Amino acid sequence: MDRIIKSEKNIDNSNVFYTIAMRGLVAFPKMIMHFDVARDKSVKAVEKAIDEGGKIFLVTQHETYVDNPKASDLYKVGVVAEIRQVLRLPDNIVKILVEGVYKANLVHLYDEGDVLRAEVKKTVSYSRAKYDSVEAEALMRSVKDVFERYASFFPKMPKELIASVMTQESPIKLFETVTFNCNLNYRDKQTLLEESNIISKLSVLFACLSSEVEILELENLINEQTKNSIDKGQKEYYLREQMRVIQEQLGEDESEEAYSYINDIMSLKIDEKSREKLLMEADRLLKLPPASQEAFVIKNYLDTVLELPWGKYTKSKITLEKAEAILEKDHYGLKKVKERILEYLAVHILNPEIKGQIICLAGPPGIGKTSIAKSVAKAMGRSYARVSLGGVRDEADIRGHRKTYVGAMPGRIITAVQQAETSNPLILLDEIDKLCSDIKGDPSSAMLEVLDSEQNDSFRDHFIEVPFDLSKAVFITTANDISAVPAPLLDRMEVIELPSYTAEEKFHIAKNHLIPKQLKEHGLKASQLRITDDAVRDIIQFYTKEAGVRGLERYIASLCRKSAKMIASGDKKRITVKPDDLHALLGLKKYLPDIASRKNQVGVVNGLAWTSVGGVLMPMEVIILKGTGKIEITGSLGDVMKESAKIAVSYVRSIAEQYNIDPEFYKNSDIHIHAPEGAVPKDGPSAGVTMTTALVSALSDIPVKCDVAMTGEITLHGKVLPIGGLREKSMAAFKSDMNTVLIPAANLPDLEDVDPVVKEKIRFIAVETLSDVLENALDKPTG
Repeated sequence: MDRIIKSEKNIDNSNVFYTIAMRGLVAFPKMIMHFDVARDKSVKAVEKAIDEGGKIFLVTQHETYVDNPKASDLYKVGVVAEIRQVLRLPDNIVKILVEGVYKANLVHLYDEGDVLRAEVKKTVSYSRAKYDSVEAEALMRSVKDVFERYASFFPKMPKELIASVMTQESPIKLFETVTFNCNLNYRDKQTLLEESNIISKLSVLFACLSSEVEILELENLINEQTKNSIDKGQKEYYLREQMRVIQEQLGEDESEEAYSYINDIMSLKIDEKSREKLLMEADRLLKLPPASQEAFVIKNYLDTVLELPWGKYTKSKITLEKAEAILEKDHYGLKKVKERILEYLAVHILNPEIKGQIICLAGPPGIGKTSIAKSVAKAMGRSYARVSLGGVRDEADIRGHRKTYVGAMPGRIITAVQQAETSNPLILLDEIDKLCSDIKGDPSSAMLEVLDSEQNDSFRDHFIEVPFDLSKAVFITTANDISAVPAPLLDRMEVIELPSYTAEEKFHIAKNHLIPKQLKEHGLKASQLRITDDAVRDIIQFYTKEAGVRGLERYIASLCRKSAKMIASGDKKRITVKPDDLHALLGLKKYLPDIASRKNQVGVVNGLAWTSVGGVLMPMEVIILKGTGKIEITGSLGDVMKESAKIAVSYVRSIAEQYNIDPEFYKNSDIHIHAPEGAVPKDGPSAGVTMTTALVSALSDIPVKCDVAMTGEITLHGKVLPIGGLREKSMAAFKSDMNTVLIPAANLPDLEDVDPVVKEKIRFIAVETLSDVLENALDKPTG
């Protein structure tokens, strides 16, 4: 861990040196080296080191691109060196000559703002360690052999150096001579520096040199092959030129294909500038030998451009009744999403020329984002094309490659238009949050032009080189995590949030969509396999825990496969799957029901929490022990929940007299707050009311009603603030057979989103203060 020290107190100055973080360079003891110092901190370190005796600590960075390194960015072994010479250059660059004195371990790094200092510990010199002379001799011979091969690749290497290495009899001197004069990778050199035993050092040096020699041999081979290929290309060009002259003399005409391209270009519905550009390419084709590489590139380019649907548009009649029927047939639930899609289609009916309406469907995996886009394309009567953006890290994937590159092709957007065969398709940009930046460019920046209605009427792909009108196309994007989408890109889109499915919605999706689909795919009839409603609910509750329905569909497919096997083998003709059959067919239950308090208890409250896969019941437990006022919080609770616990304790102190609580409890008692399932991290402010209720119950010895669940954030003065995810939390209470749910009064409008079946079973009580919560949650009136 990095330590930033502002003062110099408690520092042993005898082991503290000004420090330079080296980029791509490694220093060794006894090694004389010179290098340039450019960073302000490093220049300052050189100046201060000279003032304090001339010794400086040199340590190498893990990565060369880090400009302001911390301790975690540096290797733990470096060299204390003595500055021999300093030469100042323009632009605040300093060239220094240093000599390594001894190897040292980095103990602490002190960042003093304008300079780095390090506390180091000197390591034992490897020259003192004992070693096996026979093993050392064998390694020396191997190193000399591989160095001789290495030197053969460098004709300008001094012969005196080679002779010095080949005649060296000391393993230590051999190691130093070879290491100091070979151009090895800095990571390899760092490994050599860190090795403490001369035998290990020679072994690593031999491995590094062997690897370097292999690379140099391969590089020479590639250079030789490239030279031969160029010579062959020149010969082919000469022969083709001769062939062209012979064809001209014989009167053979190879220009028919070029004129065919010209006729096709003239019939395209494009602007004059673009037509001129394409005609120039066709004219160049006329002048080139038919078999030349350049002619092949031009033909490929013209073929691609001519295949694009210039001026071809799909004429469609959108009716809201038809669109609504398609959406209802293809998807269950998602009421608000469907309403927003129908609004979007209604605008297109009234104004077909509208631009700039780009929808982003955001939500967890498996809830039907991609299939909604397909349904919209069907409702609009437009061609559908999908572009997968997951893992795209090269800008050329969006904009295409220049046609002069080998294997060049258009980008994904133009390819999608080509596949749709119309200039006004619906293009789904799938997983837009998975775009990655790279040294090859930022593909999200290329997407800005695609999704901007003011610019995309003249979108330029690097391959086709002429503007293409994308303004008539409809773009829908999908994302799992909106926070991962760059802000400029998100600004061009209207986000429609798709919530996770509740258990009731999953049940209806399984009955109406998944089971019929899987029966058809597995060649089964509804009369041959029947899955009861209770079995479907048990699969949802005990075998899946997800936001969407992909896992549920896999389990239904598994039941179909096993049933198909029994029917095909003749064991059974009809199969009915009941809850009791699931263990034999699907194995042990994967998930247990939510833990819930089933009897009125002191200090135990049923809380509600939201997760990415739906709501869960989260009991909160509190016990009071004799002690000194310590507060113990367990159950993998995050910082926000720990703060809620502190607020709860302070609030209880303020109302202690109302509930006959000892006013000095915070001094005389230890409080332990726990949320079961400690392996699961939990955080968020909505457990505030749960913690406070449990604390009051434990301190006043009043039980909490076991059929009451609650959620809400609290303030220090006892107000209950609104929370999110009420729809999912209410479903968790419903599954756990709760009769009453206490919700913040500000969340009353959110009850519209709660499933009707849940509202029928559960009584929702709106609370504004913690007094309201305690009045409804505690098992007896408080005096």
